Amino acid sequence: MKKHLSPTKLLQPPPPPPAEAPAPAPSSDVTVQQLNELLSNGSGFYSLPTQHFNEVFPRIYIGNAFVAQNAMRLQKLGVTHVLNVAEGTSFMHVNTSAEFYAGTGITYHGIQANDTVQFSLSAFFEEGADFIDKALAHNNGKGKVYVHCREGYSRSPTMVIAYLMLRHKMDARLAVATVRHKREIGPNDGFLRQLCQLNEKLAKEGKLNGEERVACDGSQTRARL
Repeated sequence: MKKHLSPTKLLQPPPPPPAEAPAPAPSSDVTVQQLNELLSNGSGFYSLPTQHFNEVFPRIYIGNAFVAQNAMRLQKLGVTHVLNVAEGTSFMHVNTSAEFYAGTGITYHGIQANDTVQFSLSAFFEEGADFIDKALAHNNGKGKVYVHCREGYSRSPTMVIAYLMLRHKMDARLAVATVRHKREIGPNDGFLRQLCQLNEKLAKEGKLNGEERVACDGSQTRARL
């Protein structure tokens, strides 16, 4: 299957995964450059996903359209909810709907996002986080959610990273590192900038773990624990 990626991301074969997910220092500045460094191999090269899907956090899967359009495979995985972050009819979107999953027992939610630096995915961060929360709480906390876009590379990882920040109080660097440890991803720089802005907002509101956070503009904010 042909891969369509953000033009700024250069590709090379993936390096062996680290033994443990890195834990970036929470007091460091959160910038697009630093997030890109977490996503690349240090030489500015990025890797394509090697799997159709990966469990990146307990009961949260990120994957591509191939699996999203295979309801039987989703059922075998035990998926109860699907969040399509690329709903639409163009080639770069995935044309599924609640009707597509009718009779499967899978709950569907779609967000019509484009993988461009100009698109405001942050406008949907809370909506996506609410759906993921609902999915995980399903069946007395046994639900599983499949979050996808076309390739599971830019839009859907960004949504899951935002969820980890909003609901698990991770700063942007830790959230990005957590997902990248489980799957090769490469959100476009516009999305990374929006995650940086979310980090700044949450830090100012005292909604990130840790003693101190540094906002995108360099101003320090002390978090309330």
